[in-house]
Amino acid sequence: MKLSSLKSAEGATTKSYRRGRGHGSGNGKTAGRGHKGQKARSGSGGKTGFEGGQMPLYRRLPKRGFHNRNTKEIVAINISLLNVFENGAEVTVEALKSKGLVSNPRDGVKILGNGDLQKKLTVRVHQFSKTAAEKIEAAGGKAEVI
Repeated sequence: MKLSSLKSAEGATTKSYRRGRGHGSGNGKTAGRGHKGQKARSGSGGKTGFEGGQMPLYRRLPKRGFHNRNTKEIVAINISLLNVFENGAEVTVEALKSKGLVSNPRDGVKILGNGDLQKKLTVRVHQFSKTAAEKIEAAGGKAEVI
């Protein structure tokens, strides 16, 4: 097989469709737009969501709630999950990712106080609950906010 002998599969290529190029093209005069009317005019297309004067769907549906743009999305994990680390290890966001405890840290990681911690760890994350910080320090470790 040579590169010069390669051809497209049958029916894979079609001739380009040229609108409004005379009667002989099979698509001349009105160029597939029909006769008169809003959609036959140039610049037609209408407003997004316009339904011919009927109240548009986006205005018919009830609006509820408020979404704050400035909110932070914090990923929370329980303190009991930190037992997978070795004694005396340093727990960071990267370490949590490598162990598979956090897949996408988003705007930060918070350690919650649910469960027990049997290891002495230095934990460096964005936030701690009060009970989580107490449990880390009771186990002999450190809770450091980054």
